[in-house]
Amino acid sequence: MPDPSPFAMPTRFDGAPDRVAVVVPGVGYSPARPLLHFARGVLLQHGWTVQELWWQIPDDFSQFTVDGRIAWVERQVTQAIDAEAGACRLLVGKSLGSLACGIAAERNIAAAWLTPVLTIDHVARALQRAQAPTLLIGGSADKLWDSRIAESLRHDVLEVPSADHALELADDATGSVDVLRQVVSRLDRFIGSLGH
Repeated sequence: MPDPSPFAMPTRFDGAPDRVAVVVPGVGYSPARPLLHFARGVLLQHGWTVQELWWQIPDDFSQFTVDGRIAWVERQVTQAIDAEAGACRLLVGKSLGSLACGIAAERNIAAAWLTPVLTIDHVARALQRAQAPTLLIGGSADKLWDSRIAESLRHDVLEVPSADHALELADDATGSVDVLRQVVSRLDRFIGSLGH
């Protein structure tokens, strides 16, 4: 993966070579944003190698059909997984990144999906097929999260009351930090459960 800027900030953080986690961003939610930044920290504490996927969304992406968006995301994620030559054992994705949950299901890769787009049928069906350990985290105030669908799945689910699509609370910065702590703690428990 090319570095995202001329400042050559790292996109890969080495840990165990046989346990690689690929971090998949959202549309405007890069791996540097809090949820994914701290997910990387948790992964590194547990000894994982972390490969962050930094992507440039096409200018006309808003005009893509849902199937076109899914295909675009799947291409990016498949390339990142294949580059790891079988060592990718976990996907951590935010929002748009969850459009790759079909890849995780097909390849039996564990996944932690932060604010997955449960309102897209492809995502819900892929999560129903997923056999590998899967964590879903969403907020009850997020229009792209569907509590009913999340509850119907046999996966580990954390629904944060009143949290929006960024897993933040409206007009409550301190409360939003508390939510971040709750999410990071749940990620820590989930990643720890995956073993070595």
